[in-house]
Amino acid sequence: MNAVSGYVTVLVLFVLLAGPALVGHLHERRIDRQLRAARERERTQKSSSRSTVPSTATWYADGRRSKKLVSS
Repeated sequence: MNAVSGYVTVLVLFVLLAGPALVGHLHERRIDRQLRAARERERTQKSSSRSTVPSTATWYADGRRSKKLVSS
């Protein structure tokens, strides 16, 4: 009986010490998968998208900057 309680104690200590590291490792793998999937989505979107045209806000900001430079 004493040997069984010793084994159980060692097993519980091992789980307490190794558990957080295992959970962290699984968390890192999930993040890596998400980053890889996002990178693939970005790559496929870039190849299939048409030429990029600046938005209205970009045109407005560029116009404002050029007027500032001319007036000074």
